[in-house]
Amino acid sequence: MILKEWELRGRKIEVAICDLTREKVDAIVNAANEELKHGGGVAWAIVKAGGYEIQRESDELVRKRGPVPTGKAVVTSAGKLKAKYVIHAVGPVWRDGNYGEDDLLFKAVYNSLLRGDELGIESISMPAISTGIFGFPKDRAAKIFAKAIKKFLEEHPDTRVKLIRICHLTRENGEIFARNMEF
Repeated sequence: MILKEWELRGRKIEVAICDLTREKVDAIVNAANEELKHGGGVAWAIVKAGGYEIQRESDELVRKRGPVPTGKAVVTSAGKLKAKYVIHAVGPVWRDGNYGEDDLLFKAVYNSLLRGDELGIESISMPAISTGIFGFPKDRAAKIFAKAIKKFLEEHPDTRVKLIRICHLTRENGEIFARNMEF
């Protein structure tokens, strides 16, 4: 269910109540940790629905490249999910806002979109990165998501990405984003 939508630079941005693991989009974003150990929250739900191959590919990425720094994003296949790709974005753990969390969340959202653009996707659905078990305040995160999306679209006017959806499991969380995202 779409709670709010905007059009920006010919692209649709939505805040919706949805199950990320059932999204019919080209890529979904996983709210990941640096080691890409998908043991809780959104990450666990993605592996549970998509299959352990997502975790296996994640382990191989970390083995080859090392941990994924906070603010960065990497890609694996989507296993049995309807999406083609999972973009694993490492958002910050909230520590009272005094450790660069805003900038790191901005980078996680921006880099997720950048990975999608590099893949040539047209649609992407992402959770409210860092606002679950990482404790980032949802109202603050919503403003950062809007800023990152806007900057991405300004800097990549020829992107094939036509739909950016922020997917929430609960209406309450979705409404916080719908109220606080501004374009």
